[in-house]
Amino acid sequence: MELNDLEFLLEAVKASPDNLPLRKLLASALLKNRRFAEAEVEYKEALRMAPQDLGLQMGLATAFLEQEKHGMASVIMEDILALDMPPPQAWIIQARILLAMGNARDAQEAYDNAITLDPNLADAYLNSEISQKLDTEPEASKVRLGGFGETEEEDRIIEFERPKVSFNDVGGMEKVKEEIRLKIIHPLEHPEIYKAYGKKIGGGILLYGPPGCGKTHLARATAGQIKSNFMAVGINEILDMWLGQSEKNLHAIFQKARQIKPCVLFFDEVDALGANRSDMRMSAGRHLINQFLNELDGIEQSNDGVLVLAATNAPWHLDPAFRRPGRFDRIIFVPPPDEAGRTAILEIHLRDKPVKDVDYLKIAQKTPGFSGADLEAVIDIAIEGKMEESMRKGIPLPIETNDLLKAVGKHRATTTEWFSTAKNYALFSNESGQYDEVLKYLNVKK
Repeated sequence: MELNDLEFLLEAVKASPDNLPLRKLLASALLKNRRFAEAEVEYKEALRMAPQDLGLQMGLATAFLEQEKHGMASVIMEDILALDMPPPQAWIIQARILLAMGNARDAQEAYDNAITLDPNLADAYLNSEISQKLDTEPEASKVRLGGFGETEEEDRIIEFERPKVSFNDVGGMEKVKEEIRLKIIHPLEHPEIYKAYGKKIGGGILLYGPPGCGKTHLARATAGQIKSNFMAVGINEILDMWLGQSEKNLHAIFQKARQIKPCVLFFDEVDALGANRSDMRMSAGRHLINQFLNELDGIEQSNDGVLVLAATNAPWHLDPAFRRPGRFDRIIFVPPPDEAGRTAILEIHLRDKPVKDVDYLKIAQKTPGFSGADLEAVIDIAIEGKMEESMRKGIPLPIETNDLLKAVGKHRATTTEWFSTAKNYALFSNESGQYDEVLKYLNVKK
């Protein structure tokens, strides 16, 4: 679609926002033009009007996939593929998601399902990508976690690390870091006091807030700060297409964390694993949640010395059982960085780049509501512009304040939509007061 046609669609939807066919066209056009974040917004808006539309659901899953939000894409496709007769195209999307998540074997199976149902869906490029991945995949990684090997040695190794980063490498976020010190670090540094009161060291902390604000980086820095082992777990390391295998994978991960304690066990996109059971149609998802809750409770083995951190952009989708005492009962809001935080983030990301007299504070003042990821995007835009100028002149030129200010004008804060959704939950579904920090950040009174 030509750019002029796309702009026409944007204006048409603005003039007629409740026109579903028009919004569908716009979402599809944005996807084809690789404007994935905007496509995501339009697909979500269209799904509010037609929540059962499979085409819209698959479009949103594709938008998530292209933005590397693999967990969110997987959740949508899991529901679609659970239908009695899912569209053949759904298997193609599933194959692409599985391939992106490094699961080439299941990607091949999904692709085969698609072309069996509809040979016209054959995609030589996708098939070639899957085949190459299978050919280059080490033998050890071809066996599922906790999996089907005849011996323990044949099972995939569960990786962990000892992070070298600490709170000094996290720009700003002083209030959040202080909260983590009080809730996490002090108990681990003074275990004798906790034991004197019969309290166990460990437990669960839920980090929530808009995407791109450093929740994963903060979790890794927390492990580095307390000199603990760190295991980062993605949804792709747990979910398995075979019945009961996801629960085994999850158990194996917790077992490994218990063996290498002290350990920070971090789950990203935890809402994809722990979605509200009342929203689920399939029993498999319920079984996985029950397994997760049992592991958190330490029913079979103690979790003493294991700190479970989880991050989510959508805490309202998490099953309420996860927030009961002893589980994720400690909740920390991770907002976009404040002015001092933005200044620190800019300094950290430009530390090893050629710069000249950059007024970091001025840039920070022009970027309210920007996440850490937004600030990285601003720097990338500035660098791209500077590289063009450098190539024309034949010498590397330093980045200056004006370069960054121009880049700021080309980028919008990606946190706006999240706060729009969060505000509604904080105002109308906040009986326990868990979202009060969101209202405080927005300066909104109940």
